[in-house]
Amino acid sequence: MRYITDLHIHSKYSRACSKDLDLEHIYQWCRVKGIDIVGTADFTHPAWFKELKDKLIEDRPGLFKLRQTDGKTLFLLSTELSCIYKQGDKTRRLHICVFVPSLETVGKINKALTDRGVNISSDGRPIMGLSAKELAEIILEIDQRAMIIPAHAWTPWFSVFGSNSGFDSLVECFGETAKYIHAIETGLSSDPAMNWQWSALDNITLISNSDAHSPANLGREANVFEIDPKNLSYDEIYKIIQTKDKKKFLYTIEFFPEEGKYHGDGHRDCGVSLTPEQTVKNKGICPICRKSLTVGVLNRVNQLADRKPGFKLDSISYKNVVPLAEILAEYFSQGKNTKKVMAAYNEMITRGGSEFKILLDLSVAELNQITEPEIALGIKNIRAGRVEVAAGYDGVYGSVRVFSPNHIKLAKQKKLL
Repeated sequence: MRYITDLHIHSKYSRACSKDLDLEHIYQWCRVKGIDIVGTADFTHPAWFKELKDKLIEDRPGLFKLRQTDGKTLFLLSTELSCIYKQGDKTRRLHICVFVPSLETVGKINKALTDRGVNISSDGRPIMGLSAKELAEIILEIDQRAMIIPAHAWTPWFSVFGSNSGFDSLVECFGETAKYIHAIETGLSSDPAMNWQWSALDNITLISNSDAHSPANLGREANVFEIDPKNLSYDEIYKIIQTKDKKKFLYTIEFFPEEGKYHGDGHRDCGVSLTPEQTVKNKGICPICRKSLTVGVLNRVNQLADRKPGFKLDSISYKNVVPLAEILAEYFSQGKNTKKVMAAYNEMITRGGSEFKILLDLSVAELNQITEPEIALGIKNIRAGRVEVAAGYDGVYGSVRVFSPNHIKLAKQKKLL
């Protein structure tokens, strides 16, 4: 059976996150999106941990259902931790995802961090002075079944390979505990094909998650597993990720990486976006204000890559998608949160079953039964990669254009109004 999973999100207790990121809204939006397993997020926060203990009940080994629901979406205990520390005369800033199999393990991790002076009440993603290696040692001593996965591994800040504070290898970052790092998260600004250019990652499993800061962004990236329902458990997911099992890890669901807000190089304040080649020509300096440019993911991958772009590794595949609300927003030439777009979105979900069913599964003929033919054609084009992209940079999201001008109709839309 196919299970779509989004294991790195946030809760209402994280900074700059929606107050609607409670368990009830997360569950409701997962049903809309078609997400079968979702991370709890933020399990180190005491108030959130109490909610997890009060509202979740173990349904499968290491996977939990929300009380008073049908359990069609299950929760996996997860969090993201922020490490800021000095190593090699450089300040390192890393975000690290941690997945664990039990509430008991969560309690022990929270106590261990508190005993080491970490203020876990400060934020859903607490900041600590521990190194990545120290953090890995602490967690693995508590539970060797814990998964420690560098988050959004390539973004300029707060990532294991980031241009501003990252490392040039997993061993440099994690030392002898690197052997326990079985996966990295590609992040919105890179996709597997970019990671395949660096042979050091050949034995590392590439996972993708939404890092959602609001319920509507759940599932913008995800992982798709094939698991016999009789074997569904935390341990089965752990084994699939650890062994890079291509038979059971079907594919990841990805942004077009150019849409990520750190894909290209640039300087947001000056509106300057550059290719890696242009950055080299400008010696890393903004041509307008003469300050340093932010070196993006594409450039950083190029720095470490030992293969040419286009190299295809015999590995877990991936599919690029554009969120349905963005498709409709472009079609109507309106913001994705406008009444018209949301009405069209809700009608398509009602008629199509879920967002992922619409984006991944329905045939063009079936799409034509629930929406306008232009939108059905747009989804077909996305599946084939026929889109126009403009790269994001320095915190500015890029854009993906699905429709050519003659596809867009603004008047006499009947089915979607």
